[in-house]
Amino acid sequence: MRRRGVAKSFLRHVTVLCATPAICCAESTSTNERTPTCLSDFTLTNQLTYDPSVSSTCEADSAVITVTIGATVPTGFEHTAAEEIKEKIGADARISKDRGRIYFPITTDKLFQVHLLRSVDNLFVVVDEYDRYQFKESKEEMLMELQQLASKLPWKNALKVWELNRTLKKKKGHRKGGNAARAKPSGETGDVAAADAEQQAPPLETPPAEADAKTESAPDSEEAAAEAKLTKFRVTCNRAGDKHSFSSNEAARDFGGAVQEFFQWKADMTKFDIEVLLNIHNEEVVIGIALTEESLHRRNISHFGPTTLRSTLCYGMLRLCKPQVSDVILDPMCGTGAIPLEGAIEFNSSFYVAGDNNDMAVNRTVNNICHIQKRRAGKGSTPGLPIDTVQWDICNLPIKTSSVDIIITDMPFGKRMGSRKKNWDLYPSCLREMARVCRPGSGKAVLLTQDKKCFAKAISRMGGLWRKVLTVWVNVGGLHAGVYLLKRTSATFGQTPEDVHEPRGAADTQLEDRNDKELS
Repeated sequence: MRRRGVAKSFLRHVTVLCATPAICCAESTSTNERTPTCLSDFTLTNQLTYDPSVSSTCEADSAVITVTIGATVPTGFEHTAAEEIKEKIGADARISKDRGRIYFPITTDKLFQVHLLRSVDNLFVVVDEYDRYQFKESKEEMLMELQQLASKLPWKNALKVWELNRTLKKKKGHRKGGNAARAKPSGETGDVAAADAEQQAPPLETPPAEADAKTESAPDSEEAAAEAKLTKFRVTCNRAGDKHSFSSNEAARDFGGAVQEFFQWKADMTKFDIEVLLNIHNEEVVIGIALTEESLHRRNISHFGPTTLRSTLCYGMLRLCKPQVSDVILDPMCGTGAIPLEGAIEFNSSFYVAGDNNDMAVNRTVNNICHIQKRRAGKGSTPGLPIDTVQWDICNLPIKTSSVDIIITDMPFGKRMGSRKKNWDLYPSCLREMARVCRPGSGKAVLLTQDKKCFAKAISRMGGLWRKVLTVWVNVGGLHAGVYLLKRTSATFGQTPEDVHEPRGAADTQLEDRNDKELS
């Protein structure tokens, strides 16, 4: 019942913030400092800075251990991420029932390779997982069970991996307040935090007359140093499913209170050292410790546009078309250049041409390329990239017929860019011009769009030039979109009925209106 008392005490200090995944930092009232029994043989110091003695202790204690790593990936590209992991690390990945997550085993000597993966967004080490967790029907019983769960989990290896991970990556100081927690769009979300008010508020200047009076109450230097060395944490809960008797906030609150009491860590919402993850998806429960401070997709783009794609999603699209040495790869609607930049870095044996009709988009692409080149030069790498940028009209490309091997682009959805009405004319014209510049028989196209009705109609008109091979359904900013892999037919451009642009008739106009109503 003691943990119950701590949870009740924790409730009195809760502050509800904005609606993102449930995040809990529990401030315990207990002053009994102790070492968790399950970690009695593991040296984990409560320090913010890296201590070489800790690393040597870890290495001496366990040369190599095997753990399970969890990763969030762009929804729809789970199999692509699994292929990359098998190719680069040699591990077999398991795709979670909750789309957008995969799990794979690694040994700690390969931990650095995990951060080099191009298809994953966030990484965490799994503490424990339950495939079919038996949830209590009563909220009180379920929350009590979550409190008791914290002291039963096998934390030892996961904390060793967290400590090793901290020594591998460059120190970036405290985490920023904008360090958003990861969440699934379909899950219930919310923030819960409890922290010391004096810690949150900035220090106030003390008048000279009151300085002497407050000297006696000021903590001595040793106490201040001990306070600075306390390990700070927060708990993030991502929950999806409609058969739970508790909310994300309640789960994070009670589980976080028990974690805080068990380890004697200090709660901190923003400047935390350890982020404990509680992922609940229907009957699947996974507890983990985060290994990334921010998503790994934030690696290439410094100048963003209204529809900039994640670099991890770009990588998934590039793997679909399997670039080969000396391939000419074209992005005719490049936006900020996210796709060709990812390709030029990862598949640098091909040559990339990025173009757009908007001068601001072209400028952003050029700036992003320059940013990457400067960064590579600063690290001593070859600064050059096999990429060029052009401003053009997508329906009249200044490119020789049958000279491009692969076309890969993010087409306008008609949401933040373009309009659905214009798409009915734009899509057929784009596909026709793409077919002209693409090599017959061997050319490919990978096209992303959320305007599925319009694209289906356009591709049906291009049956003599394009053949649809595969469709991957993805989540792009909460929108259900499709990534279409097309194969260029062997038909010579200029000898098929699709080569001639036919104006839309009344039937097409009626179809457009009907589709708009269905999608609205």
